[in-house]
Parts: sequence; structure tokens; C-alpha cells
Amino acid sequence: MAKTNQNPEFEIKVDGEAYVWRIQRQPQWSSDTAGWRGMAIAVRHQEGQREAVVEFPPGRQPKYGAPQLQPSQIGTELVARAIASAIEAGWEPLSRGKTVTIVVDAEGR
Repeated sequence: MAKTNQNPEFEIKVDGEAYVWRIQRQPQWSSDTAGWRGMAIAVRHQEGQREAVVEFPPGRQPKYGAPQLQPSQIGTELVARAIASAIEAGWEPLSRGKTVTIVVDAEGR
């Protein structure tokens, strides 16, 4: 049986450059921080390999049994602002190297 892709990737253009993003982490409880962690998206340039993980602050605590966050619920403007913020913070999408983690606010700035 073929493996289904649990984290589909989506294309977005920011400043004329094509990027690919996916949900890296759903909002969840973390025993490390003894609190809620917000969602995180993984972003890479369409022609590059280096990823950036953009972490958002935790929002409202989801109700027990609530469905998981879907990519269609995340606005493209929010993703575009988050990518622009990652680049401003020093992420070089076409360079080689380790994955960079960038923390943004709820608006992606």
C-alpha cells in the first residue's frame, strides 16, 4: 500500500520568489515548557534545500476533541508575512546549512 503524505506542501510567492510551505507542528501541549506551544510551519525556497521553521505563539487552547488545524485555515497573507520576517531575521533560503528556527508573533511579524 502506498504511503499517504500527511503533510502536503503548498506553493506561495513572496516578493516574486516561489516558496513551498507545510505545517510542521500543530498547536499542542508541551511538558518541556509546561504550557501550550503554537503551530509551526516549515518553509523552503522552491529551488533551495535549506528550511526555516517559523514558530507562532500559542493561540486559544483548542477544545478537547476539536479537529486538527488544516492548511486551508491558515491565510496566505500570514504565511507570506512569516516568510518575509524569516528573511529579515537572517534566513538565507538559497544557502546550504542547518534548518533555522524563527519565532514570530501572531501576525507573522
